[in-house]
Amino acid sequence: MKFSFIRMPLFFIILFSSITHAQDTSKAITKDFVLGKFDFKTDACFVKVAPELSNKTIYLQQEVYNSFLNMIAAAKQSGIQFTVVSGTRNFNYQKSIWDRKWKANGNLSPIENAKKILRYSSMPSTSRHHWGTDLDLNNLSNSYFESGKGLKEYTWLLEHAHEYGFYQVYTSKENGRTGYNEEKWHWSYMPLSSKYLTFYNAHITDADITGFEGSELASELHMISNYVNGISKATKAM
Repeated sequence: MKFSFIRMPLFFIILFSSITHAQDTSKAITKDFVLGKFDFKTDACFVKVAPELSNKTIYLQQEVYNSFLNMIAAAKQSGIQFTVVSGTRNFNYQKSIWDRKWKANGNLSPIENAKKILRYSSMPSTSRHHWGTDLDLNNLSNSYFESGKGLKEYTWLLEHAHEYGFYQVYTSKENGRTGYNEEKWHWSYMPLSSKYLTFYNAHITDADITGFEGSELASELHMISNYVNGISKATKAM
């Protein structure tokens, strides 16, 4: 079967290229991996998101990216477009975010500083973004998804994202969910992330959460039970 790439729309060239060049990209699960202590830019299991589909240089696991491409192709049929605004963030990447916010809140006590950051940002070694399975879409504000174009996008995700393995893990806290505030932009590829969370719970303790300012507060804040496991009941059961 012959393909004329000159006549194919750019999106389908990206989709075809990603799928046909995919290899066996299953990621070995280790403590270093779930803690984010690896270089995703040189890891064969990770690929760069096409510039047309992201707002900066972003990487995802190959399997996650392939499923994302299938999802946005379906969304396109409904006039919906998605842009990845954040993807894989390893320990050092997350640490740079944490350190910047920690210094910005220097007038607060250490525990209040950590709690303020943890409304939306993770401690290094506790972020789902370490795994290359979680992505942020279109906008980092809940209000964006509550009306107009954003509401249409969010409604589509609620109705269809699960068909491609993606679920909103940080839902409303009205039903007792702990940890981070609601994030309507954050979607996780559960076929992989559920496995990583299971491994995390079996092998990681508070003693592994170290190497940055405020890390000594991990136990007091119950980081693993309240935050790492502070996901929606639906996804926790997967």
